Amino acid sequence: MPGFKDTLSKDISMESADIGSDIRRGRNRLAVTVILGHAVKHVFNSSLPLLLAMLKVDPKFALSATEYGVIAGVGRGTSGATTMVAGYLGERFANRAGIMLFVSLGLMGISYFLLGIAPNFWWVLIVMLLVGIGPSLYHPPAIASLSRKFPDKRGFAISLHGTGGAIGEMIGPVIVGLLTTETFKVGTIITVTYFVAFEWHEVLKISVIPALFFAVLVYWMMRDISTADAEIGSVKEYFGDLGQLLKSWGMIGLIMVTAMRSMGQSAIQYFLPLYLLTSMDDGGLGKNELTVGFFLAGAQVAGIVAQPIMGWVSDHYGRKIVLVPAMTLLGVLYIALNFSSDGYQLVLNILFMGASVYSLHTIFIAAAMDVSQGRAQSTVVSLIYGASFLGTVSPIIAGVLVDEFGLKSAFVYSGIVVLISTILLSLLRLPKTINQQEVSH
Repeated sequence: MPGFKDTLSKDISMESADIGSDIRRGRNRLAVTVILGHAVKHVFNSSLPLLLAMLKVDPKFALSATEYGVIAGVGRGTSGATTMVAGYLGERFANRAGIMLFVSLGLMGISYFLLGIAPNFWWVLIVMLLVGIGPSLYHPPAIASLSRKFPDKRGFAISLHGTGGAIGEMIGPVIVGLLTTETFKVGTIITVTYFVAFEWHEVLKISVIPALFFAVLVYWMMRDISTADAEIGSVKEYFGDLGQLLKSWGMIGLIMVTAMRSMGQSAIQYFLPLYLLTSMDDGGLGKNELTVGFFLAGAQVAGIVAQPIMGWVSDHYGRKIVLVPAMTLLGVLYIALNFSSDGYQLVLNILFMGASVYSLHTIFIAAAMDVSQGRAQSTVVSLIYGASFLGTVSPIIAGVLVDEFGLKSAFVYSGIVVLISTILLSLLRLPKTINQQEVSH
């Protein structure tokens, strides 16, 4: 078994040479498949915060903000912990990515069904442990496959993958809003009424059907695409490579920055829909489910537009030139939610938030792969996504603050955390991208 340094040298040589036919073969179909699966995954992911916010305001459960934060935190905690396992499996079975994607989407559908039949807080809490597992199994094999197939366009390919996720994130809340809103107004005159409006728990129950359908479809589309041979043979070798990656201060710094950014984002992810949905008497804006869905979808539209552009810029001019300004803006926008009035200010704030937040994560992944220089792709992805484990405590902290100071306190907390992480990022030294190296040569 070749050592880390030997394999690393080989990977560097490969990336410096012309891309061979074995790498190019089937890469476009692979890209379409994993992007489609990523979109479906994020339809579910983006639906969950809105559905949980509906659960929060359901008199049947009568949850406090802290209990709501615990539910959200448990799901993120399980996801972060499982990501490291997914990283190992992605390396060990690098040529069987389709199976892992099938399991990811299928398990997600089953867990949502179980959440839909939850009778009480404790059932929800237990099921949320399972809810976090499905999504965590998707990113390491999917992104690693793209990275191996597109070493010359890594940032762009990963950004397109992120764009697929952004499309899913855009669609998900709107679907939930359409399914759960009985009556809504278009302007001041037209009123639209549905004959059927589902309850939040009914939406969760029926979601198992499309999840299983797309799980089978993604597996079928990837069945004959070669991505890579298995890179490691044992847990010991996996953790040996992991140890080598963690010797890099650049990798450690990126993990810390990602973790803190995740803390800020996770609080916003769950408390912004709750703020929009909660009645004005209780400190919210009292929007209906469909309106909340459109607010969240608008953020995704901005992310869809910005993500490939920011990925291309980061490939050609460096990761930090994109990451530092975007994170600074994001921290300011989070805090500004505390002062934005209901109207165009709120709309613009959410749109610019979407343009920033949904472009950042893919560029962080690309930066981490730059640091690893092509080695242990799934492991690198699992490290970045696993860093979100610290986001577990963030919704709980935000929930405690909300119970004490009101809903808007979650936004101030999120902004401060993101700005602190931006300062840390500005101090990191990141390697040049392949395009930057070619220009310098």
